[in-house]
Formats: sequence, C-alpha cells, structure tokens
Amino acid sequence: MKHYAIIVAGGSGNRMQTETPKQFLLLKNLPVLMHTIKAFAASTTQPKILLVLNKDQQAYWARLCKEFNFHITHQVIDGGTERFYSVKNAVYAIEEDSYVAIHDAVRPLVSKKLIDSCFSEAAKQGNVIAAVQSSDSVRLLQNKKTSALKRDQIYLVQTPQTFTLNILKEAYNQEFASHFTDDASVVESIGYEINIIEGERGNIKLTYPIDLELAELLLKN
Repeated sequence: MKHYAIIVAGGSGNRMQTETPKQFLLLKNLPVLMHTIKAFAASTTQPKILLVLNKDQQAYWARLCKEFNFHITHQVIDGGTERFYSVKNAVYAIEEDSYVAIHDAVRPLVSKKLIDSCFSEAAKQGNVIAAVQSSDSVRLLQNKKTSALKRDQIYLVQTPQTFTLNILKEAYNQEFASHFTDDASVVESIGYEINIIEGERGNIKLTYPIDLELAELLLKN
C-alpha cells in the first residue's frame, strides 16, 4: 500500500480580513501552505503530495514557489466549487492502492508525529481522524433554548483525516450534501464508523487574524 497526502487549499481570506487567501499569507517569512507541505515531506511516511488549488490561484502559487525557492515535489489538482468536489478530484487522481491523508492547507503546525500516527492507525483500522477533547464547557442551542452537553463526550475535529483509497472512492461517488463538513462526515454517511486518534492542541486552523499571531508564537517555541 502506498501513501498519499491531499492538501486542500481552497479557502478565501474573508474571515482573516484580508484579500489574500489564508494559505498564501506569510508565516515566519514563508507562505502558510509551504509550512504545511514541508510537514508532510518531513514525515517518516513520505507520502506523495497532491495539492488541490483553484485554477485561478495556480499561476500565483507557481510564482510563490519560484520566489521562495520551494522545490518539494507535489502535484497540483484543480479545485472544485465546494470542498467536497476538490477532495473528490484529488481522490480520483490516485490510481494505486493506498492510504490517503486529507489535510487542511491552513493547519501548518501539524507535527510529523501526528502525520505518521494517522497513517499507522489507518492501516490498522481502515480510517482515523485527529481530534482533541473539548476543554471548555459546551452548550447546545436549539429552538432558542440552550442545554449543557458533557464536554468529555465532545471532540473538536482536526485534520489529517486518513482513509484507505477504496473507502474514499466509494464515499466520494455519492452526491454532494450540505451537511458534509469534512471527509469523515462524507465517509460516515455511507455507513462506516469513524475512528479517532488524539490530535494536538497546537494543530490549529488559521481562520482569524489572531490565529496567525498564535501560530507565529508557537513556531518560536
């Protein structure tokens, strides 16, 4: 079985309050996306890297690679109108039996240890996703009324989310639905039970301006 990593980079800069897409913002003098790719390239598993980018961002990415002298081998895949279609394009570009890790481009602090652990556990269980237990109290808002939930039963989902290729091809052969918020929800909808591996508190997703500042601090440490 081979190993692949699909890096999904279709996000905009809306919530980051910038016109530049989040994956291209500078983090410690290097575009965020380059940090993410470097993490997978440095892992023991050494997966083949597929980068999913919107067509209108691909020329800009090529210029960034030249400007920053970035030469890590990766294949660029055309993104779709929804994350679902972006991942589907990459999944169907893989032809050999493999374990496939799908990761948000804007989680640049993922560790080599977590990447390797996800691949290892997927080999044992068929699929695994990284997640951390909620450290905050959690409430459910429904019909304008709130109710407390047990926080030890609440997990905050991260990436990588890792599956066998045959499971992903089966899952992404179905029609898109609005409740597909990640790859686990797509796979779960066709009847597979999703397994969890302990994620990392530092594996943050860069969504708001403060996240970029926090990532800078974490990289200094």
